[in-house]
Amino acid sequence: MSVLVFLESSDSQIKKSSIEALVYGRSIAAKTGGALLALVVGEVSNISEAAAYGAEKVLQITDARFAQTDAQAYSEAIADAAKQNSVHTMVLAKSSLTDSLTAKLAFLTYATAATNVVSLPDFSNGFVVKRSIFTGKAFELVKINSENKVISIKKNAVAITESAAAGEVVPFSPILSDKAFSIKTISLEKATGDVLLADAEIVVSGGRGLKGPENWGLITGLAKVLGAATGCSKPVSDLNWRPHHEHVGQTGIKVSPNLYIAIGISGAIQHVAGISSSKVIVAINKDADAPIFKAATYGIVGDAFEIVPKLTAAIKAAQ
Repeated sequence: MSVLVFLESSDSQIKKSSIEALVYGRSIAAKTGGALLALVVGEVSNISEAAAYGAEKVLQITDARFAQTDAQAYSEAIADAAKQNSVHTMVLAKSSLTDSLTAKLAFLTYATAATNVVSLPDFSNGFVVKRSIFTGKAFELVKINSENKVISIKKNAVAITESAAAGEVVPFSPILSDKAFSIKTISLEKATGDVLLADAEIVVSGGRGLKGPENWGLITGLAKVLGAATGCSKPVSDLNWRPHHEHVGQTGIKVSPNLYIAIGISGAIQHVAGISSSKVIVAINKDADAPIFKAATYGIVGDAFEIVPKLTAAIKAAQ
């Protein structure tokens, strides 16, 4: 069973989450005796990493029209790559782009799609995947019986390990329908910051416990020494203390970092739903009864204005 992995890129770099998807696909290919192929759009400076993590062949699209991210064109390209290479399993890393691709790709390839997948398939009884559901509050096991499969994996679903392969880069020109590129992007405004929430391994977030935007240096200072992204609760973005693209929660950005630090955040259910996939959650709040402590791996009861500067200083000293 050959596997095709879509490698999403940003700023001419293959995303780490897509490398995770490649390792995921490699495990499937190894189990089924198939080949591992990758598809990348545009010029990427780290394309050689695909070989380091197991891709036997990398199909590269250089058509300038793909610079505009049209979900129809992207899904048709992936579907055509799968068809031309007799691939029945397609793997993508979950993102805002691939959320729109997964269903289209399943339709185009007559496949069954499984989203929010959090672990490698179980082959002991067919092809069974574990999915995160109800905004991370539960898991379900899904058996996929169809020949064609589209798997969208959540961040940190698999550990990244190298396993070198040929990684031959081959130009690829997909056959597209007249519907491709039917949407034209008028403008695009990207979120800014040293580390973006969607890609962050560590996130430091603040809530109304910070008392005002003038105190946000506590958050940014800690984030800087940790190399982390900054986030906030919904009330903070609603009050315009922080930009809305930093809002973490069910109605904002859902994150899955290795470490999430919640400072002065009470822990409303909507916020917890957006961070539940984090591997480790650390909560700092002076209210010992704050709901955030029920979701936290570790909790510190105390005044953030005293604790955070000491924590930041200790990390600097350790570095």
